[in-house]
Amino acid sequence: MATDKMDAILGRLGSAGADNETVVSSVRLPVALRDAARALHELGVAPSFNEVLVQGARDRILALVHRGGLDAHYAHHPDVRPSPAAVAMALARMDGSELADHPDVIEQAAAELGAGRDDLSGDDVLVYAAALFAHRPV
Repeated sequence: MATDKMDAILGRLGSAGADNETVVSSVRLPVALRDAARALHELGVAPSFNEVLVQGARDRILALVHRGGLDAHYAHHPDVRPSPAAVAMALARMDGSELADHPDVIEQAAAELGAGRDDLSGDDVLVYAAALFAHRPV
């Protein structure tokens, strides 16, 4: 994703709602999503059903722009991309998993899963590491 296009998207996102101009659109929502948004509004957690949906769309667009920027950065600087083991370790720390205290298990999982694979994710490593950890000899 080109930087100028990302900047344009962020600019549009930043100005969204500034002038309160809106447009009516027809969107097919899954019934469960509609019901969940409506329930949040009825519980008083969300100011309106529409706000739940609009904020959800805004958050998703922002996440996609950030992902595009990160992918572009890694394309230009592949040496700074964290390894799947490093991502798994970060996930374990964020989750408060006991695996965070066992980087050797995470490294083993990454090594066993990663042989010849370019699509290995931190989640893949963490799931396999959890299985290795659960079945380790004590």
